[in-house]
Amino acid sequence: MLKLSRVTKEYDGVAVLRGIDLLIPRGRVTVIIGASGSGKSTLIRLANGLILPNQGTVEFMGARVTALTALAFRRRMGYVIQEGGLFPHLTGRGNVALMPGRLGWPSARIDARVIELAELVRLPVEALDRYPSQLSGGERQRVALMRALMLDPEILLLDEPLGALDPLIRYELQTDLKTLFTSLGKTVLMVTHDLGEAGYFADEIVLLREGAIEQRGPVAALIEAPATAYVARFVQAQRSLIDNLTRPPT
Repeated sequence: MLKLSRVTKEYDGVAVLRGIDLLIPRGRVTVIIGASGSGKSTLIRLANGLILPNQGTVEFMGARVTALTALAFRRRMGYVIQEGGLFPHLTGRGNVALMPGRLGWPSARIDARVIELAELVRLPVEALDRYPSQLSGGERQRVALMRALMLDPEILLLDEPLGALDPLIRYELQTDLKTLFTSLGKTVLMVTHDLGEAGYFADEIVLLREGAIEQRGPVAALIEAPATAYVARFVQAQRSLIDNLTRPPT
């Protein structure tokens, strides 16, 4: 679905990502994890063409992501960021319906899709008539997820979508997202800093360190067979979560 080949990204001469080779397989959940500043969000922004690499290539379904192709590709991707990134001057419904409206979908088709997605993400339909400032954090993220799913994208890109939520709401959304990923069978690339959350969602975890891949594989491999001393320290630093990887961390 996605392929990054020898990707390097620099800002002011400083490399944020260094020689990244990464394949994101179809129908799987890949979670990018790492400390702050390791390059997680930069990687996911490269994946959807919001930024372009200084070196290397990014391919989506076999075609290269460039300044000319990025916009068309982004319409085939769903993207959710921390706190949702909703337009504050639009209601929840307005946010969700914005892109299909611009693409010329008839109103009946938009309305039917909105109702379908509200049921899917377990959002009360009446909440869609409120503005983002009138919604709870969990409701905003559910609206953001509806917006990301509206065009039935081939891949979901989630950049720490639950990071700003309080523990109870986060727990509920983790459970609902896990069910959603399973039922839809979508390809998912997700960023988090939380190993417990990564282990709960991921088919494969990719641990970044200072812009490079330190280790990748199932969560059990990181825990039981850390490739480097850094991986062992990273896991040990989150040891309180390790015993709960079969369910959302509380």
